[in-house]
This record gives sequence, C-alpha cells and structure tokens, in this order.
Amino acid sequence: MLRIAVPNKGSLSEPAVTMLSEAGYRTRRTGRELVLVDEANDVELFFLRPRDIAVYVGQGTVHAGITGRDLLLDSGVDAVEHLPLGFAHSTFRFAAPRGTMISLADVAGKRVATSYDVLVRSYLASRGVEAQIVHLDGAVESSVQLGVADLIADVVETGTTLRAAGLETFGDPILISEAVLITTEQFRAEPGLATLVRRLEGVLRARAYVLVDYDIPMNKLHLATALTPGIESPTVSPLQNPDWVAVRAMVPRADMNRVMDELYEVGARAILVSSLLACRL
Repeated sequence: MLRIAVPNKGSLSEPAVTMLSEAGYRTRRTGRELVLVDEANDVELFFLRPRDIAVYVGQGTVHAGITGRDLLLDSGVDAVEHLPLGFAHSTFRFAAPRGTMISLADVAGKRVATSYDVLVRSYLASRGVEAQIVHLDGAVESSVQLGVADLIADVVETGTTLRAAGLETFGDPILISEAVLITTEQFRAEPGLATLVRRLEGVLRARAYVLVDYDIPMNKLHLATALTPGIESPTVSPLQNPDWVAVRAMVPRADMNRVMDELYEVGARAILVSSLLACRL
C-alpha cells in the first residue's frame, strides 16, 4: 500500500487535499484522523505537519509526500523533488531596513534572522558569503527592530508585513518555491507512485486546458483548425447541414477568450467552452 504524507494545516493543506481528491483518492475525514486508508486505490494518507513531511519521506517512513520546495531544501534530508504541483507559489528573499543593503555582498558578516537555517546557510555558502544565522520560529520581520538581527531571510508574498516593519527586499530571490511531490531514490520506481504521478499530472493538465466546441462552415475549416490544432488533432464531425462541421479541441485555458474571439472572426458559431476534471495526454 502506497503511503503518502499530506499537509494537515497551513496554505499547503487545502489545495493538496483538493488535488488528491480530483485525482480520485479518498480524502474526506470524519474527524481529525491522522491516517486515512483508501483501500480502493491501495493508498494510505498520513496528515502531518508540513515541515515534518520531508523528514518522514527522507527516512522512508512514507513513500511520498506533498510539501513546499522551501521546506524540502531546508530539511536537509535525503529526499528529492519528483513533481511540481503548481500551487502555493512563494518567493524566498533577503530583506533589510530601507536603504541599508542593495546586494548579497552587503550580507557578509551580518546577522541573518530566519526560520529556514539550512536553506539560508546553504545558499550563502554556495556563493562564498559568511554570515551569522539567527534561528527564529516565527515573526522574523520583528527581529531587526528588536536588535536580534541586521536583516532577515523569509518568504515574501505581498511585502505588506515587511513594509510595516520598515524593511525592503534586496538582491536576487533566494528561492522560488511552490508545492511539490517528493520521494526518495529508493521509491522512484514504486508502481503506486507512478500511478499517483500520472493522476496528478492529469489534474494539472486538466486545469491548464479547456475543451472548445464550435460549428464552422466547411470552406473555413482550415482557418479554424489552425487556431485550435488540439493536442494530436482536433475532432471534426459532420452536421446535418453538409456545408457545416462541428469541431472539438483542447485549448490552453490562458488562451481561451482570445481563441474564442478569433474563431468568431473566421466564421465559427455556437462556440462552447467546458472545463476538464482530469485527462491523460
């Protein structure tokens, strides 16, 4: 039975559970159970703290887990990123009092407050910069004002909290993070893991595409199919009117409205768009 670690709280939790549910796994809990058995799919879900998931995966206690790329790298364990999942995007950056630092060179010899000791220490070492790391479990942005540190390294989303503390980001991002599926080299070939990956990829692709249906005069079919080539090829079906055909094709969700406009311009009518729940390409 494949064992999967799932975040039990925080910004990773709900999207991870939703994605697994859309992939066909049982995720509904009746209470606050830490373990959920999905016998139909031969899977066990373990609901764990996001920061602990990489540790459980690295030790081989579970076969795979969903966590943040930042948490994986900060764990320092022998686990690897297997599949990016496209949610919980964040940027990890340095921030200091306004006007005091402009580049990574300014960090040398300074005190850096962070909750991600391993990640920051590794980043600085890889660039030959020596600094004192001050570990804090939370409210990192207050450390400079309280005199504990000279700058911070933390996850930045809107930057509102930093500005309120009189801080500004500088230099290149330390890391661009998102939710990822992780495993170990030992379990990469696990059959259940391959099934999980195919299902998650199906959900990701379904979210990235829509299904477009439309009618088009036969003499303008070549113009319309140039706009909607589909994945392999669009589906073209005859209509009762022999001068018209019906076309169905997958279109990137981001291009949906532009493609609808262009289809209408070349003569397509009855243009319909449908969302996809899952797909295999």
